[in-house]
Amino acid sequence: MRTVIQPQLKFGETDIAAIVLDPKSRDDIPQLLRGLQYIYTEIELRQRVFAILEEMMPDRADGKGKASRQTGRPGMEQWKILVLGVLRLSLNVDYDRIQELANQHKTIRQMLGHSDWLDEQVYELQTIRDNVSLLTPEILDRINQEVVNAGHSLLKKSAEEPLKARADSAVVKTDVHFPTDTNLLWDAIRKAIQTCATLCDALDLTEWRQSAYHLRCFKKSYRLIQKLKHSTSQDEAKRQAKQAQIEAAYQTYLDQAETYAQRAHLPGNA
Repeated sequence: MRTVIQPQLKFGETDIAAIVLDPKSRDDIPQLLRGLQYIYTEIELRQRVFAILEEMMPDRADGKGKASRQTGRPGMEQWKILVLGVLRLSLNVDYDRIQELANQHKTIRQMLGHSDWLDEQVYELQTIRDNVSLLTPEILDRINQEVVNAGHSLLKKSAEEPLKARADSAVVKTDVHFPTDTNLLWDAIRKAIQTCATLCDALDLTEWRQSAYHLRCFKKSYRLIQKLKHSTSQDEAKRQAKQAQIEAAYQTYLDQAETYAQRAHLPGNA
């Protein structure tokens, strides 16, 4: 037996619409709770979201469909699952952090429907895991769409009016190497070989069946010239020998690149 939310408030419980959230807080939890509070206080939006949450039922133990909402032992209310699921996804935390927040965070417990001093219910870790996992990506996507539509209705005066938005950008750490002639050539030939192999596979052609081998050979030459360093020896003969070795490695690398480029243009010769 499951319900989306208990309609009758318990003694000492604060109505979700009356929960006071700090408007000056810059933490992300009050902002998430304010969004959930808006979903609950807007009647039409709440009805649409609750209708979606009613479909969120666990599987029967015998594997024959979903559990019944009218019979069986009481389960976690779907509203609580939504609150904990939104917190987990938005904060990008594990279930242990969600358990700590659900048991110790005063405002979150109010949003879950617990009173301050009478309700001592404690959420077990496995209980949170089993129930929050019911919030599937499909259900969450449908709820997100309802929330987005509600936000559009606040900003647009009519359906014909275009929606205007402003976005900000930020610099994030990513794995981008400094562009040099050698690594740019490697990227170009690598993508050319992979693209030709993908197209041949889709068209049932065998010209690039050894694409993985070609990539390994070309990458071997690429790694070799990355490791080569100019000689700092005082012996002129050693410096010239090292320079000749570097030039030979680069020439081999360029010859291989030219060969693969020509074969990409002429797949019949591959």
